[in-house]
Amino acid sequence: MTALTIDQIVPGRRDIDVALEALPHVKAYLARRHERDTVRVVVDEHEESLIVPRGVVDLMARVLALVAAGESVSIVPSHAELTTQQAADLLNVSRPFLIGLLEAGRIEYRTVGKHRRVKASSLHDYLREDDQRRREAADELSVMNQEMGLT
Repeated sequence: MTALTIDQIVPGRRDIDVALEALPHVKAYLARRHERDTVRVVVDEHEESLIVPRGVVDLMARVLALVAAGESVSIVPSHAELTTQQAADLLNVSRPFLIGLLEAGRIEYRTVGKHRRVKASSLHDYLREDDQRRREAADELSVMNQEMGLT
């Protein structure tokens, strides 16, 4: 396994301003051309352009939205294997908490020597399942509130 460096975009004020200006244009373009599976992107003032997959531009719109909100952004390939510290950082939890999730079987991992490695796709699966559990709990609380006449 090659070492994975997780680079982050930490937006400054100029980045935020540019993202805020670009985001509505990208979203409008995608909305007008929702049936296409590729997008033509102009890359310079001489109208040189590239054809890129629509999914890449959809992802770019999501990145722009995060940058516009002042959030740091990282892109990690789903097949990447992460150290426990990298995985904990991506989940925004402590390393001991992550180790507990791994040992409880909540997140898949493999052992390399004495070290644990976590696939980024396993983190994604955990987050999706955790979001689902949270939604179900919120729905259950809502039903309970209605039954008790609190809403």
